Amino acid sequence: MTEQRFDWSSEEIQALFDLPFNDLLFRAHTVHRQNFDANDVQVSTLLSIKTGSCPEDCKYCPQSAHYNTGLSKEKLLEINKVLEQAKEAKKAGASRFCMGAAWRSPTERDMPAVLNMVREVKALGLETCMTLGMLKEEQAEALADAGLDYYNHNLDTSAEFYGEIITTRTYADRLATLEQVRKAGMKICTGGILGMGEQVSDRIGLLQQLASLQPHPESVPLNMLVKVPGTPMENLEELEPLEFIRVIAVARILMPTSRVRLSAGREKLDTTAQAIAFFAGANSIFYGDKLLTTGNPEAQQDQALFRQLGINAQSASNSLGEVVDEAALLETLTTNNALYQDAAITRVRSSQSARVKPCGMVI
Repeated sequence: MTEQRFDWSSEEIQALFDLPFNDLLFRAHTVHRQNFDANDVQVSTLLSIKTGSCPEDCKYCPQSAHYNTGLSKEKLLEINKVLEQAKEAKKAGASRFCMGAAWRSPTERDMPAVLNMVREVKALGLETCMTLGMLKEEQAEALADAGLDYYNHNLDTSAEFYGEIITTRTYADRLATLEQVRKAGMKICTGGILGMGEQVSDRIGLLQQLASLQPHPESVPLNMLVKVPGTPMENLEELEPLEFIRVIAVARILMPTSRVRLSAGREKLDTTAQAIAFFAGANSIFYGDKLLTTGNPEAQQDQALFRQLGINAQSASNSLGEVVDEAALLETLTTNNALYQDAAITRVRSSQSARVKPCGMVI
């Protein structure tokens, strides 16, 4: 096991970014092998329990009420629909069920229903994960008491660049929520989005902040911006895949025992780029055809790539260590793709296939 550090300086991280690409990959892969099975990739599934009409103004997000992206608004799902999807997920071989809601923060009116979802999904023998926006101390404690295992709340970018992306909540707000989650005893899932016009210094700042959390986040989702028509970021330049992989490699070095997840935007990476990303230290993905309200590589493509690389697709919980029954998983994915659409009940008014960015759960 590699010793964890929480005091990486920006100069040290810059030096990692400045390494020749092959040298960086070698170092990251060495750290990866010291802490994980290099051929193990964690597989997670998602469900959107409440979609659209979010009051936040995140410039990347189609769920924001500030932008017209053609995304239909959906109320909080009924518990029976959530359980139906959770049962299908378990049948497919998943062990963690992630639920996301497009809120600034959960209301007291909705909390009982949300807590019931956690308890009922947990009773199925599944690990639970949620992203609901900002949390108060009592809300975090209630979620933990209900049995929630993981809470997702992304930092998105560096503190310095953050104000260019979001104005309706502060960076300190996000850190405060992560602190509440950790104090309540839940595991943390937090990362960021690349390709939003940030500088390398902002990527360094994001990773430095993540690596300063004690302990390190159990899961670090890294996303490539999905440019959605109607959002302020729809015309930004595409991020070079190798630049994205460089961030993955540095994240692996800084946070050696965290799961580094390929999240939104993975469909932009061809099979070669994904293979390099896994080599660089990525060892978690969202599996299926949709990630919340954005595109995700098709299930068959994922299965073919895993077979080609000799990767073992494992359940979302490394502690459970259950290998997914690939045949059952593939069958479920091809016959019930809606299960793996975090916006399974989202309907887009536009006649075109919407590739819209999720709010909190860009994980």
